[in-house]
Amino acid sequence: MRHSLLLLTLIFTLLSSNVFAASTKIYVWRNDDGVLVFSDSPKPGAEEVEVRAPNTSSSVDTSMLDLTPKIIKDDYQVEINQPKQNATIRDNTGSVYVTGSIKPIFKQGLHIQLYLDDKPFEKPQPHSMFVLRNIDRGEHIIKMKLLNEKGKVIASSKSITFYMHRSSVNKAN
Repeated sequence: MRHSLLLLTLIFTLLSSNVFAASTKIYVWRNDDGVLVFSDSPKPGAEEVEVRAPNTSSSVDTSMLDLTPKIIKDDYQVEINQPKQNATIRDNTGSVYVTGSIKPIFKQGLHIQLYLDDKPFEKPQPHSMFVLRNIDRGEHIIKMKLLNEKGKVIASSKSITFYMHRSSVNKAN
């Protein structure tokens, strides 16, 4: 008996909630500061707001959406953006900023190894920006290689030649 009374109360509450929500009146007026006030209690000078029944249909046309998952091919391209081919870098500290780009997308787990004069520069890293310090005067060649999660080279850039120009410490007599 107790369960059936509870069940009847629950059913009555659920059925009547839509009726009460649809029959609730909303009123609007401006307060002393000119701000619009909405309320369910009428006030002298308030206007009743027409409330439309809620739209409960949920039919959405998804035919125009492309829901197929995008497959990223492992056809990578690596390019050194800076310095440019045959650039002369004038920096007395011997600093060179190297930036590159990976196409189509630099996925998590991939690393870049920078090579300076055919030798690995530091450890592979998960981004394509490097700062070289105290680079000797003269001609240098850099190259980037993209490594997969297992350390295998999956793409490499073209070699870029740049020239480091540093002031000489020798003085002319």
